[in-house]
Amino acid sequence: MPARLYDVRVTSQPQPSPEHSPDYNSVSAGAASDAKAFFAAALLTFASGMVVLIGFIMAGGFGVLLGIVGVIFGLVWWKERYGRMLPRDLSAGALIALTVGSFLMFFLAAGMAA
Repeated sequence: MPARLYDVRVTSQPQPSPEHSPDYNSVSAGAASDAKAFFAAALLTFASGMVVLIGFIMAGGFGVLLGIVGVIFGLVWWKERYGRMLPRDLSAGALIALTVGSFLMFFLAAGMAA
């Protein structure tokens, strides 16, 4: 009787590598990196809204359009500067600058609206 070509017997199961274990997360670089990414996402969203709001306060509907264009250019600049929208290795200085800029825009919009 001829031997089968695909008759393969497995004597042991391969062990999963550590990067495939449930505890391993290849996306995250740690809790501090995740916190920075979260705050950067929140501040980028807030700052984008402030740019559009300032445009609306200054020039109405046309200002909204200009604000949206400004947001697009700002986000493209951010991505070019840091390589990704939410990089793993975002420096604390970049996060502080984003925070200060966001709150300056908030106070500018509040002063213009009053």
